[in-house]
Amino acid sequence: MPNLPRLAPIAGLLFAAAGPVAHAQTVPTRNEQPAPISQEQFLALMGRLDALEKRNDELEKQVSALRGQAAVADKAIAERTAESKVSMAGGRPTFSSADGQFTASLRGVAQLDAATYDQDAPGPAASDFRRGSLGDATEAERARDLADGTNLRRVRLGIEGKAWGDWGYNILVDFGGSGVEEPGRIISAYVDYAGLKGVRLRAGAFPQTTGLEDATSSSSTLFLERAAAAELVRNLAGGDGRTGLAAMASGARWSLAGTLTGGVIQSSSFDEQTGFIGRATFAPVLTKATVVHLGATANLVFQPAATGADIPPAGAATPVRLRERPELRVDGTRLVDTGSIDADGVTALGLELGLQHRNLSLQGEHFWIDVERRAAGLPDPEFSGWYVQGAWTITGEPRRYSAAAGGFDAPKVEAPFDLARGTWGVWELAARYSDLDLDYLAGAAGTAPVAGAIRGGEQKILTLGLNWYPNGNVRFLADYQRVDVVRLSPGGTAFGAGGLTPPAGAQIGQDYDVWSIRTQYAF
Repeated sequence: MPNLPRLAPIAGLLFAAAGPVAHAQTVPTRNEQPAPISQEQFLALMGRLDALEKRNDELEKQVSALRGQAAVADKAIAERTAESKVSMAGGRPTFSSADGQFTASLRGVAQLDAATYDQDAPGPAASDFRRGSLGDATEAERARDLADGTNLRRVRLGIEGKAWGDWGYNILVDFGGSGVEEPGRIISAYVDYAGLKGVRLRAGAFPQTTGLEDATSSSSTLFLERAAAAELVRNLAGGDGRTGLAAMASGARWSLAGTLTGGVIQSSSFDEQTGFIGRATFAPVLTKATVVHLGATANLVFQPAATGADIPPAGAATPVRLRERPELRVDGTRLVDTGSIDADGVTALGLELGLQHRNLSLQGEHFWIDVERRAAGLPDPEFSGWYVQGAWTITGEPRRYSAAAGGFDAPKVEAPFDLARGTWGVWELAARYSDLDLDYLAGAAGTAPVAGAIRGGEQKILTLGLNWYPNGNVRFLADYQRVDVVRLSPGGTAFGAGGLTPPAGAQIGQDYDVWSIRTQYAF
């Protein structure tokens, strides 16, 4: 029997088709019956209906599939949008994944220094004996007339962050310089691992922490430069761009670090220097108001870099040279210098003390430096250096202490400078006295040096400073320095032939004053 529900639409179609014809015949001549539908027509209509229903089902399935694909795409877009987060905390652009496993922070610092030197008027080299580095004719001229002016001390750009949660990285390049800007040098390029509880492992090129002064970032130092003794020791086995393999651990009150070090990136020698830096710190008193910091450091050079091939019997020279600038880099002249000492190694030991009570802080370090000579029959020279410095925050904010870093950082600016609100940022007064002694068996003025003597000179500097932190990114430092260098000429051709080298025992040091200011932006 025919399927009546399916025949109903067909019947409707037939009647609808016949309707207009019936109305058009206004005068019917006879009673006409609709033509009957043949079986073949009926079967054809049924086939067309089946095809239409099948096509409709296919279209519905395609629409459903498209809706599903659109939902998946919308979800993916939403997830990708949620994965990337951008923040500007402290003015530093930081990108991070939603789960915090990946981060990337842009870092930068720009420091412009300006200085004016007040020293005796220069005279000819034959009568004005003030000198700089040994064997450097340019510094022999500059020591008698230190250059007023400006210097981009640091222009650093880099990126740091973490990957997969436990891995960290840092890449930092500097375009500033010491008296003269540089085309660019690597400060840091390393990876580290923090998956071990309380321990961090690091490998690559990076500035290892060599003491209390070095534990403070270069963008947060109390003065324009670190104390001369701390800076000299910093560059024995450490310093910017030094390759190394380090292990660091810390607790609530202590820190411990050891680093095997090599050469400095972008420098070369026949045999690269090898060394070690070890540091331990402890805070027996650590409260919100008061901090007492104790520390000890060892900076060792096991094998100085060789100047040539290690060919028997004597082998290549392995010189060690200790020299330092007077805590300012607008003019890069070095006024104390031991010259090259052919050495088997160097040992520099240091002790640290830091004190802080509310907005008053005090810190100091003492270093003992021993150089082991290769030459038989000559004594091993010994040198030393120390400093003490203090700060008082006029506006009341304390410098911040980190037990993990084992050092002090700049005060936090709680009320940034704003004329409308009447807030002035942070103001800080600071003072320092430093002494770097690179003399060994120097002897008396007017005499020739004895065998094994080193007349590197002694440099004493008094520094007074006023610092202003308008906000967490901008900083201004104004320093006054009184520099006193006592140094005897070794004679011979130490500074060059002819009048470049004053007579043995002549005073080649000097006294002068310098006023300087730094403008800094860091993020």
